[in-house]
Amino acid sequence: MRLFAKNTSILSGEVDCPGDKSISQRAIIIGALANQNISITGFLNGEDPLSTLSALNQIGADISINNNEVTINEREMIFTNPSNFIDLGNSGTGMRLMMGLIAGTGLKARLIGDESLMKRPMSRVSIPLNGMGANVSNLKGLPPIEIKPGVIRDNFAYDMPIASAQVKSSILLAGVASNKKVSIFEPSITRDHTEIMLKHFGLNIKSEEENDGKRITFTPGNKLLAKDYDVVGDFSSAAFLIIAGLIASDSKISIKNVGLNPTRSGLIDILIKMGGNIEIKNKNILSGELVGDIFVESSVLKGVNISGGVIANIIDEIPILSIAAACAEGTTRISDAHELRVKESDRLEAISSGLTKLKVKHELFEDGISIDGGIPESNKVIEIDSYGDHRIAMSFLISSLKVKNGVSVDNCKNIYTSYPNFVETMNSLGLPINEQ
Repeated sequence: MRLFAKNTSILSGEVDCPGDKSISQRAIIIGALANQNISITGFLNGEDPLSTLSALNQIGADISINNNEVTINEREMIFTNPSNFIDLGNSGTGMRLMMGLIAGTGLKARLIGDESLMKRPMSRVSIPLNGMGANVSNLKGLPPIEIKPGVIRDNFAYDMPIASAQVKSSILLAGVASNKKVSIFEPSITRDHTEIMLKHFGLNIKSEEENDGKRITFTPGNKLLAKDYDVVGDFSSAAFLIIAGLIASDSKISIKNVGLNPTRSGLIDILIKMGGNIEIKNKNILSGELVGDIFVESSVLKGVNISGGVIANIIDEIPILSIAAACAEGTTRISDAHELRVKESDRLEAISSGLTKLKVKHELFEDGISIDGGIPESNKVIEIDSYGDHRIAMSFLISSLKVKNGVSVDNCKNIYTSYPNFVETMNSLGLPINEQ
């Protein structure tokens, strides 16, 4: 699917932020593990969460969905071995979290995915799970994933060599599913949705800062409690709207119900440092998560240097941040971001390829990129390859706000994995995007 974004100078309006993809997947996994009647509202009805929902039903869960509301029903048997391969589609989060859940419950299963997911590294999850006593194998560190019954041991402690919320969450889920104590150290602080959610459902989770990171410990003893859950808006999705509002020549937009978890919203501080006109109002706590409304106006941005611990916090937002950098005055340098090379695409290469098409001066490094602000005027439509990556596709569609004759992006079906209403939302704000 090819999309064309027409250039415009004006963005205005108020929109609701779509449900958080990561939280949606965690909510149905933990809700299924609780095995009680639970209602989840604000669920992201996108391809990735739906893949995880289907995977849970394959192992015996009873989960149904109606638009953005999910119902989890109590059942006689908690989980059973699936009769077929479990296909997680494009969802790396789904595969890694399901690895922990299945290993912890002692099931036998084979996990597969689409072409992109089958190229993503899984040893970072299988190694600690096997250290816990699980029986997880893969093909040279890649899917398919074979899981056989193992014996999860108690008091397992693991120091993560690379900070990863997905690895941390997988280990925690294995501990919860097997009812065994587990302790994890992350060298830099990553998103903590799993810890917050497990606490919301009544479990004993302790988080303590240690050096520059954090140690998270699950101690058995409390039962998962049946509680309805409200999913906050996805900050990573809001990031596209925020930066669109900043770089448009004449804009004033409001994004409602945005998740503002401090382990996710570091981009706000970076954009304000760049000169962004951003205001947050109506802060509240929803199911343990901080949420609020974000107001954005046109801004004159300037380049900054970004590195260190904040990178783990903004890793999913770097593609759209690169567009902001391309529209800023001066140079922006992003480093310590090697993790971008093992996402849905090699995102550093994909960003570089797109910037080259825009004729934006930049330099690519093994762990980052340096971008000189300024998109030269062009008399033709700029054609971009998304490399099958939803965040690359949306980022370069947003870049059309600074491209006179618009931007055409190929292979955009992937957008439905995380932001199914992206095109409708941008059209409602005044940025015309149409299928070619």
